[in-house]
Amino acid sequence: MKLRYLTLALALAGTLTACQQPAGDNKNKTASTNAPAVAADNSKVLATVNGVPITENTLTQYQEQRQSRAPGNPANQNRKAMLEEIISLELVRQDGLAQGVDKSPEVQALIAQQRRAVIASAAFQKQLEKNPITDESLKAMYNEKIKTGNEYKARHILVKDKATAEKLIAKLDKGADFAELAKKNSTGPSGKSGGDLGWFSPKSMVKPFSEAVAKLKKGKYTHEPVKTQFGWHIIELEDVRQSTPPAFDQVKSRLEMLARNQRVQDYINSLRSKATIQITEPEVKPAAAPAPANTADQGTPKPAAETTTPGK
Repeated sequence: MKLRYLTLALALAGTLTACQQPAGDNKNKTASTNAPAVAADNSKVLATVNGVPITENTLTQYQEQRQSRAPGNPANQNRKAMLEEIISLELVRQDGLAQGVDKSPEVQALIAQQRRAVIASAAFQKQLEKNPITDESLKAMYNEKIKTGNEYKARHILVKDKATAEKLIAKLDKGADFAELAKKNSTGPSGKSGGDLGWFSPKSMVKPFSEAVAKLKKGKYTHEPVKTQFGWHIIELEDVRQSTPPAFDQVKSRLEMLARNQRVQDYINSLRSKATIQITEPEVKPAAAPAPANTADQGTPKPAAETTTPGK
């Protein structure tokens, strides 16, 4: 068996369990003692490793775990290869028991953590079965979160101080070309293309910028400089269009993930509200937040063609 497959098999060791012989079968007490303590498994025995049975259920579970980690990998459907990996894994497990590695505090802690995670996952799946995520609930979420709105096409000039911005506005008032002023004066990378920002949604902008754009009429520019944490902007609105939201089927998987995450949080919150929790660890104050990164054209989104680092 290739080393990379054995490595993956060992990575899955925490969740894979070789199955015992059916309950009541005591023909091989050594094997029963050596096998992991799991519920009786009456599925077909595919192999035995020093008397420990490897069953159809074990193989199915292992293949599912492999598939979840590497979706679409055809190797996951190779039963013979998967069975060989499980056999190798079982041999390593048995040797580990013989060496007493399972008695290590670190290993015991890992086993306890994995057991906690498996039981918690099963409990949540049970909650989902009681209250499944339906297409109706997802469509309601779609209607709530995926809304139409305006998109804007604009140019801007970014400078360091208000006085400079006011001088440039005065030149625009006298008929100066916006794009040429941006090329000569803007400190943002879009200045090289005349301040062109392309099409963008208001959410992709810092709030003062998006609010100023929304108030403009097509073909007009801001007669007062717009201040953001990145500097002073002069903005010219070139066009407006209504955004087209993606179809339900395009975002359904993302909505399902959001719904699952919300169910998890609601479930945990309900448990916390009925639990007695005492945290004895002293609270650690968070470190001071770093200054905002000077990216995305100093607070505004860059067109796809822009790759210049701001300020350079």
